[in-house]
Amino acid sequence: MSTKITLNDHTEIPQFGLGVFMIQGNEKTKKVCLEAFKYGYRHIDTAHIYRNEKGVGEAIKESGLKREDIWVTSKLWPNEYGEEKSLTAIDDMLKRLNLEFIDLLLLHQDRGDYLGAWRACETAVKNGKVKSIGLSNFEDEKLDEILANAKIKPSVVQVECHPYFQQTALKKRLQKYDIKLESWFPLGHADKRLIEHPLFLDLATKYHKTAAQIILSWHIEEGHIVFPKSENPKHIQENIDIFDFTLSEQEIESIRSLDQNLRFFDKSIGGIIKFMMKSILKK
Repeated sequence: MSTKITLNDHTEIPQFGLGVFMIQGNEKTKKVCLEAFKYGYRHIDTAHIYRNEKGVGEAIKESGLKREDIWVTSKLWPNEYGEEKSLTAIDDMLKRLNLEFIDLLLLHQDRGDYLGAWRACETAVKNGKVKSIGLSNFEDEKLDEILANAKIKPSVVQVECHPYFQQTALKKRLQKYDIKLESWFPLGHADKRLIEHPLFLDLATKYHKTAAQIILSWHIEEGHIVFPKSENPKHIQENIDIFDFTLSEQEIESIRSLDQNLRFFDKSIGGIIKFMMKSILKK
């Protein structure tokens, strides 16, 4: 079972979860979520653009678990930004999920009328439709703009983060507001350059774990919130099986030394569109 982290709004989020990005269709998503619940996952990260929110909601209903024991994150896409438009989009999201509230609502990209969308998120919190709010892929001056204008500060900022791209400077900026960092691509999108690094292979042998488990354990030790995506039952089980060992401080420092400021994702608008369209067309 995952540990929990207390956010700056005093809610507690499971530190480890399942990402459902690029899982095709609601039926498949439901099946994968139910598999994850079986192994102790209690945190699911989805988004409107993933087109599988309905499957997440159906899995929760069929799981037999209490709603308050499952953390659900979803995200608004920029075409839903704008104060009034976003309020409507949040209601639509609740209908797709078939839930009374969303645990964490994020703005998915730093494009469009994100200030209007943020005001809508704040209203949704006040109305009890959303528990916590945050940002995804806001790293630069637009993050500062949100922080300067927000009545409710973001609880989390979700960005690419892994041993080759550790977001050290961003984490220091977030500390001032007690904002937690969430990592997507926590395994570098399983890029062999990362997964097969000799350090992770050596530590995997030492702890009788996989290289992926070593990397995920490092994230936990660093205080990151992670939600690796998998549809493979074996990997779903393995990914969360990381709470029975602890990396030493020296080992953590060795992993920190691997930082290369290397992204595996093209964050340009062209790169975002290309990647998202690839996902959508697969569905």
